[in-house]
Amino acid sequence: MKKFQSPFGEVELTDEREKHILQFHPEIRLYRKHLPSTIENPDTIRRSKSDQKVVILYHSIPTKKQYLAVVIKMNRRNFILTAYLTNKLKTPKL
Repeated sequence: MKKFQSPFGEVELTDEREKHILQFHPEIRLYRKHLPSTIENPDTIRRSKSDQKVVILYHSIPTKKQYLAVVIKMNRRNFILTAYLTNKLKTPKL
């Protein structure tokens, strides 16, 4: 398990979630090095429309004209649900 600091406190990335991310979003392998900076200092933060305890942290990747999105569940312990590349930001803004 890895731990990161975020604007919401400590965030965990479990081995199971890391395997999920790499299995379902293999393009993330090239951008794994950006995970810590996305979590610690995101360019923007959005709240999930379907779950008020979920936030999405975005970090722009200018060379790809895309964003690295990291989805965090805020619970008694904050943890990463998934991460993926996108060219569109979700709404509403936090």
